[in-house]
Amino acid sequence: MVVSSQNIVMSENLIFRLPPTFETVEEERRHRKERLTAALRIFGRFGFEEGVAGHITARDPELSDHFWVNPFGMSFKHVRVSDLILVNHEGKVVEGRYHVNEAAFAIHSQVHQARPEVVAAAHSHSVYGRALSALGQTIEPITQDACAFYQDNGLFDDYTGVVTDLEEGKRIAAALGSHKAVVLRNHGLLTVGATVDAAAWWFITMERSAQVQLVAKAAGQVVPISHENAELTHQQIGNDLVGWINYQPLHDQIIREQPDLFE
Repeated sequence: MVVSSQNIVMSENLIFRLPPTFETVEEERRHRKERLTAALRIFGRFGFEEGVAGHITARDPELSDHFWVNPFGMSFKHVRVSDLILVNHEGKVVEGRYHVNEAAFAIHSQVHQARPEVVAAAHSHSVYGRALSALGQTIEPITQDACAFYQDNGLFDDYTGVVTDLEEGKRIAAALGSHKAVVLRNHGLLTVGATVDAAAWWFITMERSAQVQLVAKAAGQVVPISHENAELTHQQIGNDLVGWINYQPLHDQIIREQPDLFE
């Protein structure tokens, strides 16, 4: 088995991609910004936008208390790498031409602060995530895919308006705890990951799991997966490497179809 410079594992002429490593901070920064932009384009394609709501952040690899985020007021579908803004721990834009969404700073700054191992966080007002949040429910182990969140998604069981207060951001971070995801009651979903790819994938599959859960419960009595099997399945599919792998086909599609995102 051989690992190439592009982190593609080749065994007997078979290819299996793994997350890349970097020789310089500059290379890693550019990579995170490109993946962040691609994730925003994918969110736009899936209809996760609702006006100016929604944001994905990526921690800067050098300035660990700074993060890159989509500019306020710009469609996910139009964001380019050059449009991203860098925000410091005080909420000030230190690089870029646009304002930062106040809610993005209030929530994501506290999540990144509470979880130093987290590289990226994703939040948006997706349709099924909002519907699930209105019920005050979390993702239940009723399908194989949903087991990625088994005992690994929290509930922020409160709503006090648009989040612009850092104390509210701290409460959301506390509700997230050590989990990969949290349902914000009457608000939507938030996911995190050790890579932009993983955080984005968890949001996408959480939104779809919310859709399945709502449809299944509306149709009749659901049959849950047992604790033992849900726990086993979580171990199999619930880690960030699996999230990264699952995300790659979506990333491949968007960069082939929309190469202008790299500008």
